[in-house]
Amino acid sequence: MVQRLLEPGEIESLDHTAIPRLLLPEARSLFTARAARLRQLADNQIKGIPVGDTMKGYLQMMAALVDAQAAVIKSLPPETFALPDAATIQLAIDHHMPPLPVSGQRPATWRRVFAAILDELDPLAASQPQLANVLAELRALDSAELEGCADAVLAELTEGVHPLHAPFVAAALQVMWTVRASQLNAKEVQPLVTNTLCPTCGAHPVSSVIRLGGQAQGYRYLHCSFCSSEWHMVRVKCSCCESTSKVAYQSIEQEDGMPAATEPVNKANDPSKVARAETCDDCHTYRKIFNQEHDLYVDPVADDLASLALDLLVGEAGYSRASGNPLLWFNAE
Repeated sequence: MVQRLLEPGEIESLDHTAIPRLLLPEARSLFTARAARLRQLADNQIKGIPVGDTMKGYLQMMAALVDAQAAVIKSLPPETFALPDAATIQLAIDHHMPPLPVSGQRPATWRRVFAAILDELDPLAASQPQLANVLAELRALDSAELEGCADAVLAELTEGVHPLHAPFVAAALQVMWTVRASQLNAKEVQPLVTNTLCPTCGAHPVSSVIRLGGQAQGYRYLHCSFCSSEWHMVRVKCSCCESTSKVAYQSIEQEDGMPAATEPVNKANDPSKVARAETCDDCHTYRKIFNQEHDLYVDPVADDLASLALDLLVGEAGYSRASGNPLLWFNAE
């Protein structure tokens, strides 16, 4: 029997069938699940991610914001989230560029999403003066100030951005990009030159997650900060510089004081392995990695936000965070 050699394109096709290269978001369920997870985290119900009293109130506030995100997806008309024309998308795909780039001009309808999110929060603000003040400040921003804040948020700049304003602007942008990303065809979106940026929108990942179930079983995916797409990256590889030589994992010790490393390697539902920091001694950065094999309901954004204690631990060890969380403005006072 004569065997036919596979062309490079055919090899890639086979790989994509075996390992889903790109997982696009389920926009209508993602934010509802995230809000529920944030409330569980705030109530200290998640073993492996201890939450102190100082973070509890913030997580509850962000849960309300994520509820608002979920609500506006259902209330706003579909044309709010219209995709670029087919020719523009195809041109980006043909050149291995993100079809929904966070850089450059963005749809003006994102401001409609922003306004709707603020409206959804008004009932809660009636009993929370601090939130009412923030909403009033956000509504007082003129068009140039609001667009400038959006530019800074998408570029992950901290200079000149109000730390209390940024999460609300980021929330609107997340909705805008997540709903649009959910309408794409995952098989058509091409990988970028660098695997450290989202192939859908070009943004940085907020964290990574080891998925459970289906063809994604046991594989690690980076989770985009803005469009919520997830793309495959092999384990034990720095998601910032892509080095594999000096990658290590740090986790918070268990309540009994025993280091996580003393636990059996294959133990399921191990709290110490739910949230870990993947550190790299080549670029001296870290990004967190969450494991569905040890907690089925991990959420890359919510769990990253709640595990601030792990950030402090790894920061004290001399590592810098590779990228931020859109719901918490790092490096702000």
